[in-house]
Amino acid sequence: MKTTAPITSAATTAAAPSTRIIDVLKTPKFVKFIAVVLLSVSLVFLATHLSSSSSPFSSFSTGYSLTTPHASPPLSPPPPPPPPAVRRTGIVDQNGRMSDEFIVGESDSNSTSSSTEFGGGNEEGREEEEKRNSENDDEVRIRFEKYKVCEKSKVDYIPCLDNEKAIKLFSDSEKGEKYERHCPGKDKKLDCVVPRPKGYQRPIPWPQSRDEVWFSNVPHTRLVEDKGGQNWISIKKDKFIFPGGGTQFIHGADQYLNQISQMVPEISFGHHVRIALDIGCGVASFGAFLLQRNVTTLSIAPKDVHENQIQFALERGVPAMVAVFATHRLLYPSQAFDLIHCSRCRINWTRDDGILLLEVNRMLRAGGYFVWAAQPVYKHEEILQEQWKEMEDLTSRICWELVKKEGYIAIWRKPLNNSCYLNRDTGALPPLCDPDDNSDNVWYVDLKACITQLPVNGYGSNVSTWPARLHDPPDRLQSIEMDAYISRKEILKAESKYWNEIIDSYIRAFRWKDMKLRNVMDMRAGLGGFAAALHDLQIDCWVMNVAPVSGFNTLPVIYDRGLIGVMHDWCEPFDTYPRTYDLLHASGLFSVEKKRCNMSIIMLEMDRILRPGGRVYIRDSISVMGELKEISTAMGWVAVVHDTAVHVCTFRTCMKSHTERSCNSPNKKASRAATHSS
Repeated sequence: MKTTAPITSAATTAAAPSTRIIDVLKTPKFVKFIAVVLLSVSLVFLATHLSSSSSPFSSFSTGYSLTTPHASPPLSPPPPPPPPAVRRTGIVDQNGRMSDEFIVGESDSNSTSSSTEFGGGNEEGREEEEKRNSENDDEVRIRFEKYKVCEKSKVDYIPCLDNEKAIKLFSDSEKGEKYERHCPGKDKKLDCVVPRPKGYQRPIPWPQSRDEVWFSNVPHTRLVEDKGGQNWISIKKDKFIFPGGGTQFIHGADQYLNQISQMVPEISFGHHVRIALDIGCGVASFGAFLLQRNVTTLSIAPKDVHENQIQFALERGVPAMVAVFATHRLLYPSQAFDLIHCSRCRINWTRDDGILLLEVNRMLRAGGYFVWAAQPVYKHEEILQEQWKEMEDLTSRICWELVKKEGYIAIWRKPLNNSCYLNRDTGALPPLCDPDDNSDNVWYVDLKACITQLPVNGYGSNVSTWPARLHDPPDRLQSIEMDAYISRKEILKAESKYWNEIIDSYIRAFRWKDMKLRNVMDMRAGLGGFAAALHDLQIDCWVMNVAPVSGFNTLPVIYDRGLIGVMHDWCEPFDTYPRTYDLLHASGLFSVEKKRCNMSIIMLEMDRILRPGGRVYIRDSISVMGELKEISTAMGWVAVVHDTAVHVCTFRTCMKSHTERSCNSPNKKASRAATHSS
């Protein structure tokens, strides 16, 4: 009889290894091993996710580049889920309570949000949104060929003011149209880098530059020949010397300013009068000497009435730009200037029903002063006396009060309200402007022969005295158009705090106080927080605040704060000479303007108006940085990218000529400072 092995024995034999495996899995060592593996995988996943969510800090330098080793690109993260729909949110009101009673206008998801400009926002949310926009961007990246150097004739080229075809067209006009903006067509736009004069040197720093500048930087002698006898300017060896005189103040601007103060003590320079406009400024000695009295004076004159007078003013480090009284409004808001000055400015104020003086009236603050130093004030020739009578008649009809007439100076004061205007006889001329006329609308707007009425609520007339007005929220903050209807005071304060923190970090990381910055432009100024921060942190410079036509017109607030600014369209050239600014600052500009024109147009214009050795700081969306880097390289600038949490580009131009654009790289210490600054 055969014996059969029991099935239970076989099963037991097969189950023995399984039992041993289970015993191993239960051991403490194996459990620890599995835990370590899972922890390692988790850490790798988290590290990959966090590194991919960081945003690069781009630093471009055209003189001394900042270098860092190139890191391998991180793994692409999975696409984030779509953001939840946001219906409404709150904002702090004037009493510090959270409120949702405000209206938000249209916003642009591709640009840095308006909250960046007007004080804060969700940085992480904005970075994720920028990343999505960048991933969905189908725009083809363009490789830019190296830009050529323009011909030598363009060394002082101002594109919209040197349009020879337009100048010839208006050569016979008596209204000055040939001095106004006539920008070249699309096929004539600047496509090269403007050369610098032979022997150009780094400008003499302020305040020494007030009194002397290098001859080689502005090599023009005609002004010396024409005005040397009036104590304007002279040549000494390799420098131009500015004694401080003028046509009507041969003995010096200081003495002239003392006389004005004695005539009308209420003017109180640097206290009641903070912002002034000097028309037909010469070499801007009036404005240069007012700076030491805490008055910022914008000096203006047409191009080439006297050769390159505005260029001399800018080389000295005095606020100035090319502008003319002709047929269009000047690019400044209503009630901008506390005092407007004209010393032998060669303007016929009474022509065409006083249309030019009415433009002065529009820009003059309620209760502000108009100072006229001219021959009709004091000479007794019949024709000059007739001109004085016409001026007296016109100023009385626009309700100006002749406060004082002494020697060759006459000073008028604008009324504080509309009472005088409304009490004039029926049919009195000039008429009042239409109530619907926007007196702050200035971009290519014709002059109007009417009296601009003052706001009934007194906005603009009751600003604080300097320096309190820099941070006291002005009344016109409530009337300008912007994406907020309440809590605007908090927005202004938040913007100021934001820029103070940013610039303080720039001072520490980039040594801004060692750069000897003087002429500065903020290309998208918002409420003027960048300029206010430079003042607060004691950087001895002046800032031209630009309100782009593509955004809100914040110029009334900027002027009420005691700062200066101008309206401009960055798809067109700016009205200044080449080599004007030491620093150009652009926050959120390119992500907005790229939808209106090619970014290379703006970058070439920046190269034109930037001084050799000057700097550019750009804070913007990551989606525009790649193209900006390509353009900067094509212009001869050096570009380096830093991986940090803020999207900032810094540029520095070379002191070498454009034909020798091989710039030295900065040291590693500067690189570490730039990376640490964010």
